[in-house]
Amino acid sequence: MNLGAVEISTTDDGRTIGPVILEVKDITLKFGGVTAIQNISFDIREGEVRAIIGPNGAGKSSMLNVINGFYHPQEGEVWFKNELRAPMKPYQIAYQGIARTFQNIALFKGMSTLDNIMTGRFTHMSSGILAQAWWKGAAEREEFSNREKVEQIIDFLEIQQIRKTEVGRLPYGLQKRVELGRALAAEPRLLLLDEPMAGMNVEEKEDMSRFILDVNEEFGTTVALIEHDMGVVMDIADRVVVMDYGKKIGDGTPLEIRKNQVVIDAYLGISHD
Repeated sequence: MNLGAVEISTTDDGRTIGPVILEVKDITLKFGGVTAIQNISFDIREGEVRAIIGPNGAGKSSMLNVINGFYHPQEGEVWFKNELRAPMKPYQIAYQGIARTFQNIALFKGMSTLDNIMTGRFTHMSSGILAQAWWKGAAEREEFSNREKVEQIIDFLEIQQIRKTEVGRLPYGLQKRVELGRALAAEPRLLLLDEPMAGMNVEEKEDMSRFILDVNEEFGTTVALIEHDMGVVMDIADRVVVMDYGKKIGDGTPLEIRKNQVVIDAYLGISHD
């Protein structure tokens, strides 16, 4: 399968959208007798902001967990950078250049902001135990390089004032920002965001939306995000996949999704025949 066959395009705001970087094809995921995802296919193009939306219980997080390697589907294929991906563990997928955040914050609450973000650099740490014990030389240079990158992320996310603060003492919105920083520390090619604005007030959502767009524009990072807030998604996404009851019911630009009657019915809670 040649995922690179899609031609390069340019968005209205001047960003370059490249060929397909990841494709899920005919994915079906079951838990016992319950089908969480049923025969879903879509792709993610390099440089775009791709959203997966749907009402609660639609299967969005399950799909993200398939992409991330937490779940292995019973049917279907995942292609990444033109290669069929065999079943892999999440840490192996992280080394491929895929990072993520979680719907429920998964930070080390007793550690500082800086130390939490440093944990995201594990894919860039190659010094062995002996080198780290001696520290001088390669391990020292690696430590300084990783710390410099983390400081850049802290500046980018505008959280300099809390860099030494224990994460557990931070308000919810700032903890979400720290978690984004930890994912960015891995310098991913594909960034997966699981409801990054859940539980936020309007101001916090606006800030997070700005950071997501800046990550995409300034770093060139491809972003795939899950949200149930359709209004937020329509403002920042290039293309949108809509799920409901484990099935794909829509796929297209925000404008196309807004006009999709099946999607409108799903969000209004109209019953299925």
